[in-house]
Amino acid sequence: MSKKAQQGSKWNDLRTWRATGSWEASDSWGLTGTWRMEGASGSWDAAQDTFGRPHPAPEPDPQPAAAPVTTTEAPAAVADVIELATGRRVDLGHWQRRLDDLREEHDVPGATLAFVVDDEVQELASGVLNRQTGVEATTDSVFQLGSIAKVYTAALIMQLVESGDLDLDAPVVSVLPEFATIDPEATKVITTRMLLSHTSGLTCDFHLDTGRGDDSLAKYVEAAKGVAMDCPPGTAVSYSGIGYVVLGRVVEVLTGTTWDQALKDRLLTPLGLTHTMTLPEEVLPFRAAMGHLAGPDGEQALAPAWDLMPRAAGPAARVCATAGDLVRFAKLHLDGGGAADGTRVLGPDSVAAMQRRETDVPDKWTVSADGWGLGWTLYDWDGVPGFGHDGASIGQYAYLRVVPGAGVAVALLTNGGGSRLLYADLLRELLADLAGVTMPAPFAPAEQPPAVDITPWTGTYKREGVLITVSERDGRPHLVYAFVDGMAGYSPDLEMELVPLSDTVFAGAGGGASFAEDWMPVVFSTLDDGTKCAYIGMRAAPKTA
Repeated sequence: MSKKAQQGSKWNDLRTWRATGSWEASDSWGLTGTWRMEGASGSWDAAQDTFGRPHPAPEPDPQPAAAPVTTTEAPAAVADVIELATGRRVDLGHWQRRLDDLREEHDVPGATLAFVVDDEVQELASGVLNRQTGVEATTDSVFQLGSIAKVYTAALIMQLVESGDLDLDAPVVSVLPEFATIDPEATKVITTRMLLSHTSGLTCDFHLDTGRGDDSLAKYVEAAKGVAMDCPPGTAVSYSGIGYVVLGRVVEVLTGTTWDQALKDRLLTPLGLTHTMTLPEEVLPFRAAMGHLAGPDGEQALAPAWDLMPRAAGPAARVCATAGDLVRFAKLHLDGGGAADGTRVLGPDSVAAMQRRETDVPDKWTVSADGWGLGWTLYDWDGVPGFGHDGASIGQYAYLRVVPGAGVAVALLTNGGGSRLLYADLLRELLADLAGVTMPAPFAPAEQPPAVDITPWTGTYKREGVLITVSERDGRPHLVYAFVDGMAGYSPDLEMELVPLSDTVFAGAGGGASFAEDWMPVVFSTLDDGTKCAYIGMRAAPKTA
């Protein structure tokens, strides 16, 4: 898929990108693929265990020996343990060392970590933003948040509900007459609540660059009218990128400005989030992380571009920020909708509604979800409720977890390597220490898997751009994941053996650590209307044959 991103730029004119999927819910930009640009090429392949896995960091270039320095003054000691205003003590030195060690262990080039505890924000950084330039990661470094952008859009929508400009349960067409789907009956009943909770039936993987103009969202919503739906509205949860772009367009229509400007005016400025932005040119004044992907030799190399998302993807997938700004946004939701200076940004009822369960989630492992609220992913950590969201772009991965009962929020931003493994190891320790949370064990089959008959689920499943074939080979469940339609040719088919965990949940061998910590969840479910479907990456593909 060739893209000419900028006239007159030789590199952009020549670059070619092929990928196999969406980054929005699966925490992965793709499973397998290749990239080419002038003078260089590379590939990644999760099926061969070379994407998202730890690899040894490259040796640094030899440096000339520095001249000895004589000093009579010892360097200032770094305070490992700090005391918060509440009297609680936090060992920042310990968490810096754990961040450094785990980042190196999982071959993550750079990472920033921020957390809120007892109303105070702490920030740490480790590694480099770019292995080619060696620029150091610092706490003021900006990363791409990917799908965490959806929560910002959800907050804007809730402001419009509070003002009386929008009814969560009214049809979207009542405020956005140009909205339509391939099914006229579905168009009539899809509500804003359904869009927020991913129960509208609109699909995810419809990628279209509609330009850099202020009309990019309007053009996208128009183009999406003919895209096949995953399921009938209200029958199931299916992660939807289209739905959040539609929500962004609703924001534009009701505020009379662009989604980008509405976000600045209504959220970023009142919250004082000076290191959060949406457009690439707004990132330039800051230290920006560059994504990394595993090349043919397994070494982490720069992604072929800093960003591949068009402007229209903004409400669903493009907010850039520091980890500190991200947890300050999360703190708004811990504090009942009030900013640090007392400004009311959201009402407490809206904050509570966003965290209230709207739907259960059959696939509880891809993004660690137990359910979904109005924008937030919901978690159940051994009886302790939490909320948050994951996000990813090309070689960058973001994780946000909030434990409201403990007043704790944690953000981890990374730029490649085994980011999912770093998240799992570090946040298990950190949330246990700060909030008493026990995160679930990694998704994996038992040593002795149960005997399961795959026959009820064999057949073909299809959603926009993806064809999934489930069969039995040599007496074992088998799956083929292929890209079709407008996504045909993006990558070779992905084939994997399925190992059962139950009658409906299987672990895909070869999915790679981008989907879970070791195995890819494949979940079968029956919709309310009786249609069988296969969930991969939180997206429902209905059975067609």
